[in-house]
Amino acid sequence: MKTNQTEMSLKSELSEIQEISISYKPRNILGNKIGSSFDVEKILRLFFEDEMDYRENFFVAILNNQNEILGVKRISTGGMTSTVVDIRLIFQTAILGHATSIIVAHNHPSGTLNPSEPDKTITNKIKTAGSYLDIKLLDHLIFSREGYFSFADEGML
Repeated sequence: MKTNQTEMSLKSELSEIQEISISYKPRNILGNKIGSSFDVEKILRLFFEDEMDYRENFFVAILNNQNEILGVKRISTGGMTSTVVDIRLIFQTAILGHATSIIVAHNHPSGTLNPSEPDKTITNKIKTAGSYLDIKLLDHLIFSREGYFSFADEGML
């Protein structure tokens, strides 16, 4: 009798554990094939417009093997001079979206297009993490109202 009570108690406790659910519905959301930083800029700039000069935001675009954008996700929103970027969230998005490559982008509300040392550091961390997962970092763009900076175009990847 005691065994049945123990089993029932254990089943009751286990029923309270949350189950993780993952779903994936493949579709090419934006229908755009990326061939250059100019292509990326046209698409991703739209995600920054509301807060371009106000606060820093960081986005990831996930791509399939044909360099088509599958989706774009905001990773973080910060203040006027910085935002915290959690690399785990970038790759969580990439893995769940079945990405083979990614492009990251953030804005500089100050208007400067020069990458800061923290920008360079996070880019290298993302590139290294991606290499372990076979998810290639194709580019990191910095946006301002006046234009954009591409790490790939500048040979910094």
